[in-house]
Amino acid sequence: MTRKIRRQLPWLNVLLWLVGCTLTALPVHAQPLRVMTFNVRLLTPNDGANNWDARRDVVVAMLRAEDPDVIGTQELFKRQGDEIVERLPQFVWFGEGRGGDHVDEHMGVFYRKDRLRVRESGNFWLSDTPDVAGSRTWGNLYPRMVTWARFERLADGATFTLYNTHLPYRDSDEPIRVRCAELIRDRLGKLAATEPVILLGDFNTTAESRAYSSLTKSLTDAWTAAPERSGPQGTFHGFTGKPERRIDWILVRGLKVNRVETVTTQREGRYPSDHFPLIAELDLAAH
Repeated sequence: MTRKIRRQLPWLNVLLWLVGCTLTALPVHAQPLRVMTFNVRLLTPNDGANNWDARRDVVVAMLRAEDPDVIGTQELFKRQGDEIVERLPQFVWFGEGRGGDHVDEHMGVFYRKDRLRVRESGNFWLSDTPDVAGSRTWGNLYPRMVTWARFERLADGATFTLYNTHLPYRDSDEPIRVRCAELIRDRLGKLAATEPVILLGDFNTTAESRAYSSLTKSLTDAWTAAPERSGPQGTFHGFTGKPERRIDWILVRGLKVNRVETVTTQREGRYPSDHFPLIAELDLAAH
């Protein structure tokens, strides 16, 4: 019996080698890219029981549970960004304040450093002089901007470009939002046609607006394109948990949308922010 087994072992080794070669030749299917947009709500003493110190642990728990690959935030102060990555060291973040420094709100972008790397990044301002930090025209009350990056996925080398923004909020600002949208669209149009693109942010307007129409001429709304959606359609809820309007969007080009979720995480009635985060699962292929 022993001699018979020994005679068969070389054939077993050959078989295992062939199976190994076959598996190596099979294409590797990377996990879907998980992308989040999240208005974190700025540092302000006006929020009382919903101030940042009271919400911070809820934010951290939500991000840990959702496990996005990349997050575009709005209204982020440097202290908030630093405290998030201190508690979630798998993330790093970058960005500038809207004045070109670190004094006030950032369009901070967070990403998993074990999954992605930044190949290029930068900022531009939504004004007549987009390359001038802190520039403000068109009647904007505050400087408005885009923080962007071109990412490479470490697993397979697939790349994509992400734009993160926050448009003005007043009802009377719709003409300004349209000009912001047109500038963003023009900038995106200069990217290679084959480059997958993600534009996300707090747009402070709805899908019935002219700004939305301008952007969706060349981009696809992940919420409407997703075959699977969960959570409420609305995203702004003012710390009530009852959303009013869908003003936070994830728009894409060259990516397949698998599912989208409005994240309604809360702890004993305390929400991470006055906006619900929105997360999309996207298919990103190496090209």
